[in-house]
Amino acid sequence: MDINELRLEIDSIDDQLLELFECRMGIAKEIGKYKKEKGLPIKNPERERMVLDRLSGKAKPELAEYVKSFFLSLIELSSTYQKM
Repeated sequence: MDINELRLEIDSIDDQLLELFECRMGIAKEIGKYKKEKGLPIKNPERERMVLDRLSGKAKPELAEYVKSFFLSLIELSSTYQKM
């Protein structure tokens, strides 16, 4: 496979990631509304740790730290979006 074919595959995956990201952020926004109505804090360190541990545990060992970093970024973005 040449580099152009590989890049096309990455582009396709990126499109899928974008669609999933938009879905995730939509749900995060709903969670933010719920938390606001119930007077709950946006940040939940215990939940965040559970998510990171669960997903990094499911990842290939050589990718576990990258998975944690990736999802930590998503969690931070979600938290920021929930505040809007």
